[in-house]
Amino acid sequence: MTKVTLKVEGMSCGHCVNAVETAVKQAGAVGTVDLASGTVTIEYDENAVTLEQLKQAIEDQGYDVV
Repeated sequence: MTKVTLKVEGMSCGHCVNAVETAVKQAGAVGTVDLASGTVTIEYDENAVTLEQLKQAIEDQGYDVV
């Protein structure tokens, strides 16, 4: 398993947390959002999903991965 923390802009509430965590889960990984720091920590299997796919899943929800 690979673990990475990404900075995500545009999150401001519980709905945002749920949207990002659900997008990451649907992409095949486990994500935990820290709303205070504006980050999501993701654990994923590099053989199942790429980091780019995870970033795209988050961006598809309307947030910016920086």
